Amino acid sequence: MHIAGALAGRRWYAAVVTAAVTCSTVLTGPGLAAAGGPPSPSGTVPRLAWHPCVQGGQFDCATAKVPLDYRDPGGRTIELAVIKRKATGPRRRLGTLFFNPGGPGGPGTVQMPQTYPFFPREVRERFDIVSWDPRGIGSSTAVNCFTGPAEARAWNASRPAGFPVGAAQRAAWIAAYRELGRRCQQRDPELLRHVSTADTARDLDGLRQAVGAPQLSYLGVSYGTFLGATYANLFPGKVRAMVLDSTIDPQAWTNHASHEAPRLPTFLRMGSDLGAAATLDQFLSHCGATTTARCAFSAGGPKATRDKFDRLMRRLREHPVGAWTYGRTVGDVVNSLYNVDPGWAYLAARLQTLWQGRAPDPTPPPPAPPVPNPNPYTGEEQAAAVFCGDSPNPRDPGGYHALAEASARRAGDAGRFWAWAGEPCATWPAVAADAYRGPWNKPTAHPVLVIGTTYDPATPYSGAQALAEELDRARLLTHHGYGHTELTNPSTCVHAYESRYLIEGTLPPPGAACRQDTPPFATPVPRGGVATGGGAMAGLVSRAGGRSAGGVTP
Repeated sequence: MHIAGALAGRRWYAAVVTAAVTCSTVLTGPGLAAAGGPPSPSGTVPRLAWHPCVQGGQFDCATAKVPLDYRDPGGRTIELAVIKRKATGPRRRLGTLFFNPGGPGGPGTVQMPQTYPFFPREVRERFDIVSWDPRGIGSSTAVNCFTGPAEARAWNASRPAGFPVGAAQRAAWIAAYRELGRRCQQRDPELLRHVSTADTARDLDGLRQAVGAPQLSYLGVSYGTFLGATYANLFPGKVRAMVLDSTIDPQAWTNHASHEAPRLPTFLRMGSDLGAAATLDQFLSHCGATTTARCAFSAGGPKATRDKFDRLMRRLREHPVGAWTYGRTVGDVVNSLYNVDPGWAYLAARLQTLWQGRAPDPTPPPPAPPVPNPNPYTGEEQAAAVFCGDSPNPRDPGGYHALAEASARRAGDAGRFWAWAGEPCATWPAVAADAYRGPWNKPTAHPVLVIGTTYDPATPYSGAQALAEELDRARLLTHHGYGHTELTNPSTCVHAYESRYLIEGTLPPPGAACRQDTPPFATPVPRGGVATGGGAMAGLVSRAGGRSAGGVTP
C-alpha cells in the first residue's frame, strides 16, 4: 500500500543484537538450498550488470529484462530497475536480502535508499540489500496513462482530494476514475493485465537466481507482505528467511478466492477503517494527555481533545480552509498516522493551524536519494493497475457512498477514507491474467517471521494474526506500538529478534512481544518540515486519499 514513501527527516535507530533469546526455533542454516517451486522457464533468468547509480555513490544500479507474460517467455519483454547496497561488512557477508517497500506502487530504487538507515545494523553488515521498482512502477516499464505531466496534472485537478463529500463531488470523483481507466486501456492494455503480484513474485525469483542465491532472504512491508506470502506459496522450497512487517490478510485481499461479487471493498474487508480509527483515538488520547509544547492540538485532556477534533471535522465539512477540505484533511490525518516520531507532532501542528482558521504550510519534500531518477513518475494508475487487477472490489460506483457511510458508523471519519479508496477499482478496465488466489499454507523450506503492530492505521494487527495462522510455518512477533510498519517506527527489541532470525535462522519464542522505542509525543514539537508517510500502497490510497508526504494503501 503506498501512501507514499518519503521517510527523510526522521532520526534512525540501529538495533544491536544483545538480547538473549530462549525457547527459539532454529532453521537449518542460511545457505541450505532445497527443492523450489515452479522452475523459471529456460532463458528467463535476467542478467544484472551492476554499476554505480551515481558517481561516487554507495548504491549500485542495474536493469533486468524479464518476460511480460511468463507463459510466453519468448514474447514481449519489459525492464525492471534494480538497486543494491553492498554489505558493509564484506568479510562476514551472508548473501542478499531482497526488500519490497510496499504499495503496491512503491519504487524500491527510491524507497530503499531512503529507508536504508532503518535496517538493523547487523543486517546491513551481513547482507547486500537489493530492491527494485516492480513491473508497472516507477523507473521500470511503467503504467502511464497520460501523454505528459500537464495532462496528468489536469486529471488530478478533476477530482476531489481525499474523498468526495456531497453529490457533486461524488459525480466528479466517479467520472475522473472512469476516465482514468479509459485512458489506461487505450495506452497499453497488455501491460495492465501483467502487473499482478504473482507476476512480480516470478520476477523476484528471477532476481534471486540472478544474484546467485540458492534461496530467498526477504523483507517485505505492507503490500510487500502480500508479495512475500505469494512468493512463499509459489516457490515454497526457495524460502530461506522471510520477514513480513505490517501484514495483509491474503484471504481479505483475495475475497477468499470467491467467484461471487464482493460485498465490501478490499480495505473494509481488511479492517483498515477500524485500524485507522483505533490509531486515531490513540493519537488524540496521547495528545490530550500531554502539553501543547509536545502536542500542539492538545485541549488539556483526552476527551476534550477528541471533542475538539470532532468539532474541527464538522466545521471543515461546511467551511473548508482554503484547499483544506474535510476530505483532504481526513486523508492527511490517516496518512500522517503512519509514522509516530515526529510525524504525529507535525500532524498535531497542522490540525491546530486549521483549528485557528489558517491553511497549514506544505510539507517540504524529502532529500532526493542518490539515484539516477530520484523522482520517477508514480501516478496512481500504477498502484491501481496492481491493486484493482489483483483484488476484487464492488463494481457499482454508485454503491460506494452507502459503503462509506456504513464504514463511518463503525469507524468514524477514517471509515469514509478507506471505503472510497477502493472505488477506483469499480471502473478499472483490466483483471490480472494470472493472479494468485491461494492456497496460502504450502509448506515452506523454512518458517516465516510475521511482525504486527498493535495500532496500525492501514494494516491492522488482526491481519498479522490471520497471516501467521494462514501460512504453514510462521511465527508472530507482536510490536506493541503505533504507526504503519515497525521498520520506520522502530523497536530495538524487534530489530534484535529480526536480526537473529535473518542471520542465524532463529525465530522468536512463541508469544514474543516488544515495545516501540519512542512513545508518542515523547519530545517537544519539532521545528521545520518532515515527510511523514510510509511505503505501503504507493499512489492509489496516498493520492486518492489526499496525499501527504508519503503513501500507503493496504
